[in-house]
Amino acid sequence: MAAIGDVARLAGVSKATASRALSGGGYVADDTRRRVEAAAKEIGYIASPDAASLVTGRTKNVGVIIPFVNRWFFGEVLEGIERALLSAGYDLTLYNLSEPGPDRARVFDFFLARKRVDAVIAVGVDLDEHEVAALEKREKPLVALGGSGGADARLSVDDRAVGQLATEHLLHLGHTRIAHLAGVGAGDLPMSVQGQRRQGFLDALAAAGIPPEHRAVIVEADVSLPGGYTGALQLLGHPGARPTALFAASDEMAIGAIRAAEKLGIDVPGDLSIIGVDGHEYAEMFELTTIEQYPGEQGRLAVDVVMALLLDEGAADPLPDSGAPLPTRLVVRATTSAPR
Repeated sequence: MAAIGDVARLAGVSKATASRALSGGGYVADDTRRRVEAAAKEIGYIASPDAASLVTGRTKNVGVIIPFVNRWFFGEVLEGIERALLSAGYDLTLYNLSEPGPDRARVFDFFLARKRVDAVIAVGVDLDEHEVAALEKREKPLVALGGSGGADARLSVDDRAVGQLATEHLLHLGHTRIAHLAGVGAGDLPMSVQGQRRQGFLDALAAAGIPPEHRAVIVEADVSLPGGYTGALQLLGHPGARPTALFAASDEMAIGAIRAAEKLGIDVPGDLSIIGVDGHEYAEMFELTTIEQYPGEQGRLAVDVVMALLLDEGAADPLPDSGAPLPTRLVVRATTSAPR
């Protein structure tokens, strides 16, 4: 079985240089690194992750905490993270966590706290003080993408501004009875993504001078296509005056709302304008007006921040999250128009 010494002899370098070239720990000239990698490939040598960890103190592994893996936004973020980590020579350990509970507590208290990961990326997770402290205690850098709670670095769009912009678009078209399909818990968790989008909706209505009695209702639903469908059926079947416009907190909810309107015989956009958030891959197919964000790029940027923290670059240079929020863009399509 090939050993690191065999690689070193074939490449004409010391064992220490060969080890550094294959582990990424320490400087090695590019031509030397390529020579070592070619030698390792020729004799079939594969560096042991455990051995490299003993030398560098690193596992070359990043833990990713994500609440959903079967929803478009989170899947796109995860794909961006995975591609960027592979390019950096890192592995990924995925923890699919949503609601607080014993399983989530074990992940923070034991799995992430052990020397199994070098850093953690939390995607759309509201972290509590205990969870953050468990990572800080063991000096695990934490990068948060969306969500709330403490972190070494936080990346996010301005969700309050997103909600305000979506509502302002409907107001500028002439709508005054505007409803909001919010995510579950938006009213109880004002600092969450859904809570911030809800507040942006209310800000825009208040700024436009629309009195509360003239506003349509807010209905909370699961942030998914089925959730948007059932929530819109509840909202559009309300015995009061039907809204002429609807701001959905995600594109999947908006697409579900389009299907609900069709079921009820409501014309979109003639009788009901609908706008969502995300820039879903199906948004164009449904001609959905939306506030686009770029989840794949967000995942890549989160890895850039992790790498900067692991290399201690954050002390010398501003991290990528310092400054403006992550970019968004209003894309107007056929699901919004002036009210009849």
